[in-house]
Amino acid sequence: MGKRRCVPPLEPKLAAGCCGVKKPKLSGSGTHSHGNQSTTVPSSSSGPLQNHQHVDGSSGRENVSDLTLGPGNSPITRMNPASGALSPLPRPNGTANTTKNLVVTAEMCCYCFDVLYCHLYGFPQPRLPRFTNDPYPLFVTWKTGRDKRLRGCIGTFSAMNLHSGLREYTLTSALKDSRFPPLTREELPKLFCSVSLLTNFEDASDYLDWEVGVHGIRIEFINEKGVKRTATYLPEVAKEQDWDQIQTIDSLLRKGGFKAPITSEFRKTIKLTRYRSEKVTISYAEYIASRQHCFQNGTLHAPPLYNHYS
Repeated sequence: MGKRRCVPPLEPKLAAGCCGVKKPKLSGSGTHSHGNQSTTVPSSSSGPLQNHQHVDGSSGRENVSDLTLGPGNSPITRMNPASGALSPLPRPNGTANTTKNLVVTAEMCCYCFDVLYCHLYGFPQPRLPRFTNDPYPLFVTWKTGRDKRLRGCIGTFSAMNLHSGLREYTLTSALKDSRFPPLTREELPKLFCSVSLLTNFEDASDYLDWEVGVHGIRIEFINEKGVKRTATYLPEVAKEQDWDQIQTIDSLLRKGGFKAPITSEFRKTIKLTRYRSEKVTISYAEYIASRQHCFQNGTLHAPPLYNHYS
């Protein structure tokens, strides 16, 4: 069994890709290459890395992502979230188990939409929300369209206070994921936003000491050049891709830039940390619906932002 840690090991902020863009067919041989692997970044690089980038364990950041789509006729109105009000949303279907008290809420996704909206339209950033400001490792994911294509995903394994962390990674994932151009105003109606908070970090006893669909995993390994690399997948990724444990591990190795043949012996050298996550996703349409009282005859009439937070 794994050795449990309440929080991830103390380390500089990491930005790691944790979800797939395509669904490549993976063989069990371990010699395949991931359909959307990105260039690795040296440990000396600064700033956040995009989803599917990997870094030396001593520095850098690690990422993640999610998006959804609003109806094609959703208005792109020049509303100012700095002077509007959000009504609390009901918990969407995409939320994790509702039988326990969850930290993650739909309001966190609304806040991410507000931050992005203000940035794209040049409004002042919204005031701080009322939800908890406790520190958590976190990821913000943007997806687009009816097929929910990945549009940006970046996060950190270092615990950050949620108010500043969500604000930072909202813009980083939306504008600085190097695999994609920055998000634009015109894309807002088709967007889905997901917030993932990572919890229950445990040191696994070996590379198979985790469960598909239950745990997210972060691996550390030494590549063929003798450099330590890391890579991660959130809990939902392996299940969504229909991968078994070996396929997931091999995909992570490729994602982390390992180019040599993958053998059973090499897999045994991997250091694996497993974790769980709380995740919530809302669409732009749901976000707009939460503030429909701000619209009259198609024109925005916005009361002060976050009245329900004060």
